[in-house]
Amino acid sequence: MATIDNLVEDFGSMLTEAEVLLKRSGNESGDTARALRSEVEAKLLAAKLRLQELEGKAIDGAKAAQKATNAYVHENPWQSIGIAAAVGLVVGLLMNRR
Repeated sequence: MATIDNLVEDFGSMLTEAEVLLKRSGNESGDTARALRSEVEAKLLAAKLRLQELEGKAIDGAKAAQKATNAYVHENPWQSIGIAAAVGLVVGLLMNRR
């Protein structure tokens, strides 16, 4: 959960900085405006790369969880069937209440 909080905080600060730079670039012209726009582009690129990095980590984690689940089901088929039946029963009861 800390990673998600850090991510939200990082993107919030990046977007705030980009917004400030964009507002400043509106008041500037020429080389100063180009420099500010370049800075905004760099911040946005950094945010995009960070997102791609986190996406890769999330995909790797999901694949590892899938492999672990698959191995467990193959090693314990009857327990897996019992767990699935119990979960299905609970979901059915919850849906029936509505």
